[in-house]
Amino acid sequence: MTSTRPEPRAPLSACIITFNEADRLADCLASLSFCEDIVVVDSFSTDATVEVARAAGARVLQRPFDGFRSQKDFCVQQAAHDWVLCLDADERVSAPLRQSIEAARAAGFGSVAGYRFARCSEYYGRFLKHGTAYPDRVLRLFDRRRGGWRGDREIHEAVSLDGPAGLLPGDLLHHPFRNFMQLLDKKQKYARMMAEHEFARGRRATLAKLVLAPAWRFFRGYVLRGGMLDGWPGLIESFVSANYVRQKTIMLWLLQNGQPVGGK
Repeated sequence: MTSTRPEPRAPLSACIITFNEADRLADCLASLSFCEDIVVVDSFSTDATVEVARAAGARVLQRPFDGFRSQKDFCVQQAAHDWVLCLDADERVSAPLRQSIEAARAAGFGSVAGYRFARCSEYYGRFLKHGTAYPDRVLRLFDRRRGGWRGDREIHEAVSLDGPAGLLPGDLLHHPFRNFMQLLDKKQKYARMMAEHEFARGRRATLAKLVLAPAWRFFRGYVLRGGMLDGWPGLIESFVSANYVRQKTIMLWLLQNGQPVGGK
């Protein structure tokens, strides 16, 4: 009588890009302890980010930052294994999500090329469960032979796949800012990058867009998608999201009229 041994589970690489994330990186790496390989691509941090990463057992490479998509794509190419899980330093794999990932790879990841799961963001002590912030499904677990960080958009970058994507239960926990001013600075930076991207592709700002688009973003998130159910944090998130749209449109108008947006 012959016995059959189960196939070994597929090895998994975790990929993170960093810049001055010493205060947040340890928790991110701790949530990835189930991965056989962790690679961190750092943009020459001036704090203890590199030391924190190495202390946690991660492989660290340093590379000048030339865009979020490009940096993440480079990081994926450095992974030791073909199945990769990509996180930002302000994200953590929750226990339910880890259980879902472990179950998926115990089954050989099935026939899909990657998986999506919900991302749950924390605003001032509360994880938002409504509005534009949730479920915010992101595709972060994939087979790099059939997908990756493609295209030419360096902001609001996303993975594309050559094949179907599955959906896993469990949340990716997201801590998107350290304080309110840092949140506003981050949104302003993203608004500028997106305005430059849209301008380069022929998009143009109009008065209607400037007036209506922010109002619609607020109404959709706060009213239609129930952001009001998240209390004050939900209200703040809805206003900040609407302001991002307003800033992006203003910057797009400035670019198309040859006006200075600001220094790099």
